[in-house]
Amino acid sequence: MVWSLQAPSDLSDHQFVQWSKLLEERTGIQLSSQQKTLLQSQVARRMRELGCSDYNQYFEQVTDGLPGLMEWSVLVDRLTVKETSFFRHRPSLEYVRRYLQNRINNRKLDKSFDIWSVGCASGEEPYSLAMVANDCFELAALDPYYGITGTDISQSALEQARTADYAKRKLEPLYPDEISRYFKRTDDERFVVAEKLRDRVCFSQGNVTRINSMPLVKMDVIFCQNLLVYFRRWLRRDILNAFADRLKPGGVLIIGLGEAADWEHPSLRRAMGTEVQAYIRDERQEQ
Repeated sequence: MVWSLQAPSDLSDHQFVQWSKLLEERTGIQLSSQQKTLLQSQVARRMRELGCSDYNQYFEQVTDGLPGLMEWSVLVDRLTVKETSFFRHRPSLEYVRRYLQNRINNRKLDKSFDIWSVGCASGEEPYSLAMVANDCFELAALDPYYGITGTDISQSALEQARTADYAKRKLEPLYPDEISRYFKRTDDERFVVAEKLRDRVCFSQGNVTRINSMPLVKMDVIFCQNLLVYFRRWLRRDILNAFADRLKPGGVLIIGLGEAADWEHPSLRRAMGTEVQAYIRDERQEQ
């Protein structure tokens, strides 16, 4: 139909502010004025699919009760950043490897080793963490007693993560032996994550800006990279403080370089080095 191909007009400054506030209220993501074109393109794309050409009309639709929340869940998949890859920042993953190996070598693993991948998108990060953890347990000839939880705000990204099915180009950051050990090639030249890793990874929808409403589960590693940068400074601080409360004694929090350079917590100390931004909880401090 002709109307389905018509592009909406440009967002006015007032409409941009209106949509930006809604996005921040519901996801915590803060947009700058330079990102107006990005917001407009994604909203307009969804509007064309619905045959709508009026931003105000569509805004009323996504803010109208339960039907609005259902439509918002579709739109938010277009607006949230899901750029990721396997071993996206390998130094951070190698830090987790050294941390786990040290705990194994010093016989400090009397319970399950638990990792939380925050903002896991389509699953590459939690599966990368699973490879690292599995390597450590196999090297020590121990049963793989670990679990990884991946959370994200996007249901469609989580559905993709659960399939554990990736195109060949997605595996480019991996070493050949990592591919041969942890993936199975399918008939259509795609690659599926090995079952022994999939069995250790679970995915759940969660909005980290509402972290205080999430279950308070203690973790050995909290891995949160390239997510906090989208939030206001006060919100980053609140989320990081909540992460600290969710670490086991001796647990480690790893975030993206420069995401919160001035943050401090009385129960955590910053790890040495410049390649990784990591914080370690005092092992002697019970919570």
